[in-house]
Amino acid sequence: MIALIQRVTEASVRVDDRLSGEIGPGLLALIGVMRGDDTARAERLLQRVLDYRVFADVAGRMNLSLRQTSGSLLLVPQFTLAADTGSGNRPGFSGAQPPAQAAALFDYVVTIARASWGEVACGVFGAHMQVSLVNDGPVTFWLES
Repeated sequence: MIALIQRVTEASVRVDDRLSGEIGPGLLALIGVMRGDDTARAERLLQRVLDYRVFADVAGRMNLSLRQTSGSLLLVPQFTLAADTGSGNRPGFSGAQPPAQAAALFDYVVTIARASWGEVACGVFGAHMQVSLVNDGPVTFWLES
């Protein structure tokens, strides 16, 4: 599984002009599900998202995690993260998990995130979404499990 995480001061996602989720300071995590991913990888990815140190400590160094700062989390499914962009001018998606299994794994990540973390908002799997964010830094990292 893949998470493209961005430290944000605020972020939101809309589906059909309706607000699906929004957060204040915290992390926006775009989630990609690769072929062969399973619940163990989903759990490991969420652990990394919650524990990755991207927030400033008192000395101004990126030394604190989302858990340590009590920030918010916005999870947005994004199958294009699974794209093969190694050649040509058009992405291939043969490495992506089939939609039904990918949706189930994304839902699993949301469920375990809500069980282990306070404020969790999310986008809608398979929907055309508009994501808005104010990237703080900018700080963006690619995580894999």
